Amino acid sequence: MRVLVTGSNGFTGGYLVNELTQAGHDVVGLGNGAGNDWQVPLEDREGLAAAVAAIEPDAVVHLAALAFVGHDDPGAFYQVNLMGTRNLLAALTAAPSSPAAVVLASSANVYGNQERECLGEDLCPRPANEYAVSKLAMEHMAATWADTLPVVITRPFNYTGVGQPEHFVIPRIVAHFRRREPVIELGNLDVWRDFSDVRAVAAAYRALVETPPVGETLNIASGESHSLHEVLALCREITGHDPQVRSSAGLARRHEVTRLRGDTRRLDACIGNRWQPPLRETLRWMLEA
Repeated sequence: MRVLVTGSNGFTGGYLVNELTQAGHDVVGLGNGAGNDWQVPLEDREGLAAAVAAIEPDAVVHLAALAFVGHDDPGAFYQVNLMGTRNLLAALTAAPSSPAAVVLASSANVYGNQERECLGEDLCPRPANEYAVSKLAMEHMAATWADTLPVVITRPFNYTGVGQPEHFVIPRIVAHFRRREPVIELGNLDVWRDFSDVRAVAAAYRALVETPPVGETLNIASGESHSLHEVLALCREITGHDPQVRSSAGLARRHEVTRLRGDTRRLDACIGNRWQPPLRETLRWMLEA
């Protein structure tokens, strides 16, 4: 298939392009900046419409987004994540041919703080920050296109891997251990996250493109949660380095979600058995890269 990947030059996009290419698909990247086949920002409605009409994709994976929760311009979340996605859906609807799948990346952040640890797709979302609100708004907006486009919504939980920017917590920890620095400053260590390997996430997106469960909303997760204390312990075990860890209030986020673990039963029912390496293996890959 010819697969349009928005945000193909980003962290996840690079791995997805490789995953799709290795599977024999023709990948066309679109996004804002160098490294994309089409350099068109999501805010450019006319440019986006022209690009989609020329590409004529058989499937779409929409990854392009403003994804850093700590971003200092709340309005940008809505311009990119909500209105940018709407521009893409409008362009796909107006294109000469309709794709067989439109996979949209939302976020597990839409769940917010829940009374249960394992979060399923049927839970009522309780977004706790602007990024999560923009993603939930995007989901509701996309639902209004369900009668014209084969939309699949994904809610990826935290994932990491080689190449992820250091303003995300796992790469920051890994970088400190690789440099064998004596002190690490982090925010709140008493948070639990479902950390997947980016390569496994890319494989899940490919499977959803090839056999799209149209109309579904699906978690993408490992189904296991780990605290940052555990992440630090694994890095100590792998490297033999034992730095001092300091908790800095300045690095802690407002409205922090304490626990996130994804229920993967719906995803597993749609795409079958998935490769999902343990966190230790992912951390070793990152530490030795």
